[in-house]
Amino acid sequence: MSSLKHPIADAVASIELVASRIEASFAQVGGQLGEGHGIFQGLNEALADLARELSSAQIEGASGALRDIAGRLNSLADALPAESALLDQLRRNVAEAGSLLKQLLKHVEMITTIARSARIESASLEGDREGFIAFTREAYELGKAVQASIEACVRDQQLLAAAVETTWGRQSEFERRNRPQLGASGTALMTAFADLGRQRNDSVGVAELAGSSARTISEVVGRSIVSLQAGDSTRQRLEHVCEGLRRAAVPEPSLVPEIGEAGALPQLLVHLEAVQLRDAQQEFNSDIGDVVRALSTILAEVATLVEKGRSLHGGREGGSSSFLFQVRQTLAQASSLIGMCEDGGRSIDEALSVVENTLERFRDAIANLSDSVVDISLIGMNAGLRAGHLGAKGRAFVVIAHEMKVTADQMTGAASRLRPLLSEIGKVGDDLRKTRESSDPATLSGMEASILQTLQHVEAGNERLGGLIGRLIDEGAKFDAVMNGAREQMTSLESSASALPAVAKDLEQAGGDLGRTAVGPHDEAVLDELYARYTMERERDVHRRFLQQFGLAAKQQAPVASDCDFELF
Repeated sequence: MSSLKHPIADAVASIELVASRIEASFAQVGGQLGEGHGIFQGLNEALADLARELSSAQIEGASGALRDIAGRLNSLADALPAESALLDQLRRNVAEAGSLLKQLLKHVEMITTIARSARIESASLEGDREGFIAFTREAYELGKAVQASIEACVRDQQLLAAAVETTWGRQSEFERRNRPQLGASGTALMTAFADLGRQRNDSVGVAELAGSSARTISEVVGRSIVSLQAGDSTRQRLEHVCEGLRRAAVPEPSLVPEIGEAGALPQLLVHLEAVQLRDAQQEFNSDIGDVVRALSTILAEVATLVEKGRSLHGGREGGSSSFLFQVRQTLAQASSLIGMCEDGGRSIDEALSVVENTLERFRDAIANLSDSVVDISLIGMNAGLRAGHLGAKGRAFVVIAHEMKVTADQMTGAASRLRPLLSEIGKVGDDLRKTRESSDPATLSGMEASILQTLQHVEAGNERLGGLIGRLIDEGAKFDAVMNGAREQMTSLESSASALPAVAKDLEQAGGDLGRTAVGPHDEAVLDELYARYTMERERDVHRRFLQQFGLAAKQQAPVASDCDFELF
């Protein structure tokens, strides 16, 4: 009996040390698990707030405005070549009209010259001299009136040509310098639109991820709590092992009031508790493994959430603020370009106004010219016929009258060529006006004001979003520290418990070979009493398998759940 006392004492000391560590560690890990779960609830709420903010109507409104203004800027950039081409065509048409007007003016001046010659010639005629003088005076006055009208048209054409030339030059220069920037600004805003769209989608995704992780972590926390309770059951099993070993070291015959020695009871108890100890350590390793895996799962889930939140909003560096600042810069550049477009647009509008007014005067002048040409032709014809009746004396006047008619016909021809050209100028002006309406910079200016107002609303909440992300990162780091501490605690505890199999082996060696050990009634009574005190089904099962080696069975009934010190597993 004395040979077992020291090994049993050493074993009890080792087992009690592990049991005390289990109790302290599981209490600490349980507290850390509860603290971590509370931190995660805060993380989940922060992510939900962040997701709601980034998927708000304000973000959606800013996104839509960015898309619209980007589309308009691209349309404006695309319209610049068309406007320049139309202005170029307009200036060429106006120049051609000027050439025709100058030709027409020469023909009109020729009419007045011929009318003066006819007046001189009529003075030498005999017979109805006053009538011929009246004809020539009328032709001269008509020619002078037409000349004044055409000279006014020539002056108008020169002003129109100068206005169109200046506008075309400005537009061409603006297109050359700024069209690439308009396109780049449109592309940048479309990129910003796409970025906001991705943020909205990501925010929805992170909200879903947060919800899914919340469910996963709650389940894992629940399993971890169960595993921690199972660890407490291991502590109780170790207490039962120590109790059995103490019985082996100091048998108590009073357990069964029989006469006689305890027999093989110490050896039986040492071997029984060695088996219980080894089984308890195996079960405990499994429980610790479950807790460590659960903690790793929780850490991975929360790390994913924190990283998602960090990437979603740019971490502590205010990525959203930086993003909105870049959008503002792009809008400022676009605003400057739009202002230039408006200046160029006003120049085009002024040129179109000049075109419209000048065309109206040109058409009136050509219409009056046609009437005057008819009158001049009739005057020339009548004068020629009357001069023909004078014979040789009127021959020179007939020639002059013929020249007047030919010149009048030339005027008609010039006017005929001028009419379609004026129609073409009007058509080009209409096309240019339509182009201006479809890319009206004033509309873009209104949209810019709208989007800036929207961005101001977004920026107003940006500081709060930064706070949420800061909280997300801080609490994520705190959660990581708490859970890693719990995991390290469990790993250390697993290392401590790994010494138990060696203790069990030492006990078996100290107990020696049971061989054909006979189990007396006293021994059975002690074993039954130990059986009755077990609180876990697993240790009762180990006890029954041990008795089967000796052909025995436990005679004591297992206590009901309400009689147990702890929940049965």
